[in-house]
Amino acid sequence: MTALKTLTRRVSPEHVFMGSVLLVNGGNYLYNLILGRLLGPAAFADAALLVTLLLVLSFVGMTFQLATAKFAVLFSEDQWEGFQCRMYKAALVLGLIAGSLLIFFATELQQIFNTQSNWMFTAFGVGIPLYFFMSVNRGRFQGQQQYGKLSLTYQMEMWSRLAITMLLLWILPFEPGILIALGIAFSFVFGLVPVERKAIPLRSRIRLSADNKKRVRNFIVLTAAYELTQILINNSDVLLVKHYFEPLEAGLYASLALIGRVVYFAAWMFVMLLLPKVVAREKAGEPTAPVLFKYVSYIGLITVLIVSGCYLFPELVIELLFGKAYLSMAPLLWQYALATSLFAIANIFAYYFLSLDQYVPVILSGLIGLSQILLVIFFHSSLQMVVQVQIVAMLALLVTQLIYFTQDQIRP
Repeated sequence: MTALKTLTRRVSPEHVFMGSVLLVNGGNYLYNLILGRLLGPAAFADAALLVTLLLVLSFVGMTFQLATAKFAVLFSEDQWEGFQCRMYKAALVLGLIAGSLLIFFATELQQIFNTQSNWMFTAFGVGIPLYFFMSVNRGRFQGQQQYGKLSLTYQMEMWSRLAITMLLLWILPFEPGILIALGIAFSFVFGLVPVERKAIPLRSRIRLSADNKKRVRNFIVLTAAYELTQILINNSDVLLVKHYFEPLEAGLYASLALIGRVVYFAAWMFVMLLLPKVVAREKAGEPTAPVLFKYVSYIGLITVLIVSGCYLFPELVIELLFGKAYLSMAPLLWQYALATSLFAIANIFAYYFLSLDQYVPVILSGLIGLSQILLVIFFHSSLQMVVQVQIVAMLALLVTQLIYFTQDQIRP
């Protein structure tokens, strides 16, 4: 009993959150793996498209979340209340606009991405306002370092999505894409748990000061720009492959992308811990670089293990996860994992500087992100070429971030 109490004291909320993130990533992988095996490569391409669209839209959600997390640390009680009110209202308004656009252009999106149905985009669009609102909620938990509540909201979203999607696929005879979109939309309702109605001020007489308005505006604009570029870097390849290649090849590539991106999902966990720590250290006048080194070393170790595993056992990994129907992607697995690893490490540097209100790395990431999209547009004669041009772009991004960091450290 004494040993159990000692262990409980040693397990910090951070450790609980890290364990929760690993479980959530595992659940999301299970979700995609089940869909991949259940639907087959061609139908799985539509499912992967929906997941990718969610990740693309997450640039707005993550902007809300990171901004809320940052200013939860910096603002006093009155300014914090006024700021929260503005963020929740903005999340609802932008969510309604984004959802309406998806619904309005559903037919056009079906033609662009060669999907079986346009209703999947309509069902998906209905859930977007809840997703943005949920992101502000998560930012509040993150900034206040309430990692237990932050873990719960991710767990509720992930497990409900898995359960609802599987149930819908089992009982309803509709196109899989429609049912998967409904499962995603319903999961946002559960992602609002824990709901604290008193802590969600939709009305407030308190206004932000002029200086704070400027700080918030600058951070949100540049964070949104960076989130958009890094989302495009990480997901544009799946969208472009869905457009340029046949459904079978697009589905095979989607399985490759899912396995290779395990590095990115692992890095995301450390980004969630990095931002509030860096902001708090800077506020206290303490050095911030040690926090960066700590998390870069963690991610570096993870990337070496994952890329090595993909290089040594590609066929085993693919067959275990997706089945023999996807084995043709085995030669490309380690290459895709390498591209994602380079991006994950570069991403940590970018978020570090974003936390310190240094925005040059954001601009650099944007330029290189656009160059990656252009490279894929001009060089897509094969799936192998699509992967290799991404390695070139991500290596350039990491080298650029390292050069900027080195210059920043020696700058007086």
